[in-house]
Amino acid sequence: MSSTATPAATRPSRLPLAVYVLAAGTFLMGTTEFVVAGLLPELADDFSTTEAGAGLSITVFAIGMILGSPVMPMLTLRLPQRTTLTLALAVYAVAHLVSALTASFAVLLVTRFVAAVATGTFWAVAAVAAVALAGSRRSSTALGLVLGGGMLSTVVGVPLGAVGGQLVGWRGPFWCLAVLAAVTAVAVARLVPPRSGAAATPSIRSELSALRSGRLWAVLLTCAAVTASVLSVYSFVSPLFTGRAGMSPALVPLALVLFGTGAFVGNLVGGRWGDRRPLTTIVGAAAVSLVASAVLCLVSTSVVPALLAFALLGLVGLSANPVLVSLAVRLGGEGATLPSAMATSMFNLGTAVGTAVTGALLGTSFGTLSPPVVGVAFGVLVLVPLTFVVLGRPRSTGGDEAAHPGRDDQELVTTGCSS
Repeated sequence: MSSTATPAATRPSRLPLAVYVLAAGTFLMGTTEFVVAGLLPELADDFSTTEAGAGLSITVFAIGMILGSPVMPMLTLRLPQRTTLTLALAVYAVAHLVSALTASFAVLLVTRFVAAVATGTFWAVAAVAAVALAGSRRSSTALGLVLGGGMLSTVVGVPLGAVGGQLVGWRGPFWCLAVLAAVTAVAVARLVPPRSGAAATPSIRSELSALRSGRLWAVLLTCAAVTASVLSVYSFVSPLFTGRAGMSPALVPLALVLFGTGAFVGNLVGGRWGDRRPLTTIVGAAAVSLVASAVLCLVSTSVVPALLAFALLGLVGLSANPVLVSLAVRLGGEGATLPSAMATSMFNLGTAVGTAVTGALLGTSFGTLSPPVVGVAFGVLVLVPLTFVVLGRPRSTGGDEAAHPGRDDQELVTTGCSS
């Protein structure tokens, strides 16, 4: 009797509908983060500036994400998670509404910064809420879905926004994002519990105490190195393929769609694998990503092999991100919001550093080979903090480390990340 009941008892339950609503929110956030890249000509014409000047709207957004991600979740810590998430979407909607109405480029930059702060807040709190809603055994799956919403935006949201901007002007996509954010805010208010699974009253002290974990910092540095490695290639795919491989500029969107589709699938699969073998998933993704970047260096003058290597990088490069965020949240213990926010901030910091280094090298002898070269360099650097993630020892008096040496992945999942 018991042998037949056990499989049913251990069968994974379905994720709550609220997790899918959170994924819809990250889809909108991811769309607004990258859609401007496809609207720079329209922005430049409308505000009588250059495309480089219009690109400040991207830089300002990145700064808002880096600064806002850890700060705002702390300021809203004592608010119910449902309230914080709803307010973040409301602020996001208002920021896009003002952006769509303004005739001042300075005002646009301010609204982009505000939208970025709201985005960072939503991502950080949504990650904590998703983990609590799904439970420890399905936390990486839930995070894979929530973060996958951001990845899906690169496949669907950004291309649609770019096409819409060309048809009706750049303000059209901003109006659309404002309306969709308002609708999503209503769904969040109705479906997300006030504070998902949180038994203890959150405090800034408990959040800050989580930062004493050396292993948490190793996870955060891994987050930064991963995105620096992968997005240094993604962000400069156009000069890589057109300038080095000789591909027609008209085919660059195909490369982006291949990468985005792979990243979306990789997040979902990585999240599922991460629930069973978190450390194996992280190490495997880092190793294959390094190989993909190295292969891209070798075949970068041939279109088809380069596309295949780029697609592989998209599939595996960011696939461990849900597991890294899950580890950060679980290492935080009672103080999980700040580690989640720090992970979001470190992802963006890695993107900023990786793209800055790549941009600087483009004018050197490396030229258009710079993107995969930087990808390989940061791919190697990933292994440094990752070693501490895998081998780091818990403090004898603390309870904030993810696993004791010698524990395998399955025990890590069974016991959680605190010991």
